[in-house]
Amino acid sequence: MENIEINITNIRETLETKLTDSGWDKMLSPYINGLSFDHIVSTLVDNVENGRRFTPKFKEIFNNFYECKYSDLKVVIVTQDPYTQLGVADGIAFSCSKKDKTEKALEYMFNALHGDHENHNNDLRRWSNQGVLLLNTALTCEINRVGSHYGIWKSFTSYLFDNINRHNSKIIFVLMGKKAEEWIPLLSNQLIFKVAHPMSAIYNKERWEHKNIFNKVNTALEKQGKTCIDW
Repeated sequence: MENIEINITNIRETLETKLTDSGWDKMLSPYINGLSFDHIVSTLVDNVENGRRFTPKFKEIFNNFYECKYSDLKVVIVTQDPYTQLGVADGIAFSCSKKDKTEKALEYMFNALHGDHENHNNDLRRWSNQGVLLLNTALTCEINRVGSHYGIWKSFTSYLFDNINRHNSKIIFVLMGKKAEEWIPLLSNQLIFKVAHPMSAIYNKERWEHKNIFNKVNTALEKQGKTCIDW
């Protein structure tokens, strides 16, 4: 059994410094400085100490908020879990920058965008940097156990969506899969698109019913007078 020493104060200070740089600090600091965040950290530590490793690494969990500046936020793509394999997830949903091989979900997305999945960059920070928050509603996952940390992060995701909804309007939310659609009640002021999760293609003869979602997002951005995403 691994024994881990943590300093929650240091964790908070590091997070707040990075979130200040990207502009998310005002929205997320009240949560990070509260007891719910303490509970998340202690639960993750307890899991590791009892042999239940999780992904991505703790220092990478908030990468999507570091890379997508709050002032640039235009689109939120919502899915459930990070890649569950060890050493794949990098803190940005669907991104797999640590590997040369494109993960299946991202492969389906590239096929929808480009007609193929060859020679495309697996690092999706380029989307984040354009104002796309690629969000796993569970920011972590126990290795090879889909849905295992959904409950751990539910209060954080609820807090996030509630605050985005109160302080912003007509942000484009792309809800990928039925689990993502469960968050609709918290998004009353937003522009919502629903689409099947890319991994549903496995059960549909390798075809993802994407509904031209990326084109629809850009069309909606054009109507809002905003710059389209270079997918």
